[in-house]
Amino acid sequence: MYGDRTALLAPGREPLTYMGLDGQAAATVSALNAQGVRRNDRVAVVLPNGPEMAAAFVSIASGATCAPLNPAYRAEEFRFYLSDLDAKALVVDRSLDSAVVGVAESLGIPVLELTASELRPAGTFTLKPFSETAANSTAATPVFAEADDIALVLHTSGTTSRPKIVPLSHANVCASAANIARTLALTPDDRCLNIMPLFHIHGLMGAVLSSFSAGAAIVATPGFDAMKFFGWLDEFKPSWYSAVPTMHQIILARADRNRDLVERSKMRLIRSSSAALPPQVMRELEQTFGAPVIESYGMTEAAHQMASNPLPPNPRKPGSVGLAAGPEVAVMNDAGDLLPSGETAEIVIRGANVTAGYDKNPDANKTAFSAGWFRTGDQGYLDAEGYLFITGRLKEIINRGGEKISPREVDEVLLDHPAVRQAVTFAMPHRTLGEEVAAAIVLAEGATADAKQIREFASERLAAFKVPSRVVFLDEIPKGPTGKVQRIGLAEKLGLTSA
Repeated sequence: MYGDRTALLAPGREPLTYMGLDGQAAATVSALNAQGVRRNDRVAVVLPNGPEMAAAFVSIASGATCAPLNPAYRAEEFRFYLSDLDAKALVVDRSLDSAVVGVAESLGIPVLELTASELRPAGTFTLKPFSETAANSTAATPVFAEADDIALVLHTSGTTSRPKIVPLSHANVCASAANIARTLALTPDDRCLNIMPLFHIHGLMGAVLSSFSAGAAIVATPGFDAMKFFGWLDEFKPSWYSAVPTMHQIILARADRNRDLVERSKMRLIRSSSAALPPQVMRELEQTFGAPVIESYGMTEAAHQMASNPLPPNPRKPGSVGLAAGPEVAVMNDAGDLLPSGETAEIVIRGANVTAGYDKNPDANKTAFSAGWFRTGDQGYLDAEGYLFITGRLKEIINRGGEKISPREVDEVLLDHPAVRQAVTFAMPHRTLGEEVAAAIVLAEGATADAKQIREFASERLAAFKVPSRVVFLDEIPKGPTGKVQRIGLAEKLGLTSA
């Protein structure tokens, strides 16, 4: 359908067309079939960010189940994930300094080496067995996947429990990709600059598959690099990019020194997802780039997008993640009753993009699903116009002696302080209260402030029990592998485990 149009671009590489991507998918499925890998067999993928990872995702999923893993994992982590997945094969880039090959071989998992050439178009590669003694033939006719087959499996983050396997069918991921493309009004003329990691649902769906769904192009970078971001804007002239809030904040911190490149950029929109975007950051992004910022709400179990603010001229509400954008969205109490607008409780969803359930985990499924609705674990409310406001992650709500505090509310107040560039509020253990409010602060370049000044500022705007009792100043706030700040466990990382 989009044969000669560009599908993939990358720094220093020739572009790949949709016809070329189709050919790559067929060759990949043939190579997998030759190694005994068939539909619904799980293929673990450990590759660096870039065009080959983007192409491998869609190509492997065309005939098997793609299971991307973070290349930064250590040996014991790879052992857990490969075993938990019951992986049929591993696809790996030999140039990676990774323990995964040795772990796979010890588990008896066949290893396939992905080889790319800088002389060939971005995203093209060959697959061959890592071991010279393994079979290395080519299946005559590739056997492609069907709509109900599992295209993608990812693990939940496992912040507070054992990671759970989320299977997503082709029907799930195609529905989600179409939802995102429709929300952003993507066309074949769009070009997305991908800076998100491609072992995570945001990059895979929010950037890559949504673009492919619309026949648009993806610029597959090696990953987020604030030093190179503005150069990529100038070289590839993307019409949009999607990122987590911490990335947007880092980009803004370097925007002034790249003013010429920013002014030459012609972005149609900027998308934010995977964590709450402070309204202050939204305003500054829009002022800097002259493009609307579209905040979306997503999670792995929904194949990413659940709600999104609409494009102009429709109203966007800062602080809201927008309207239902694919699945149905509602708010449900503990008894399983759906609540009217304005009532705060757990956000629930149902729709074609939502997983049918966690893999081999009946206890988790019993907890997560209620009367056909999936419980997201997020707390929020719908306003009279159907806009969704998230008040916090249920597990992140701070319980200070019975007083419930939303970290996001405190974040937004702290970010209004002129010296504050980033603020993350989190729970800190307390002997008598159970939990106390703490905040990690990154100051704006050249700015000064101390803990007393921050607390006084907050106390003028918040009830006394919401004011952070501890303020920690950092050069950089610790983040997870996808660039998201993880509030749970932050106190322990910062050594604030007793108070």
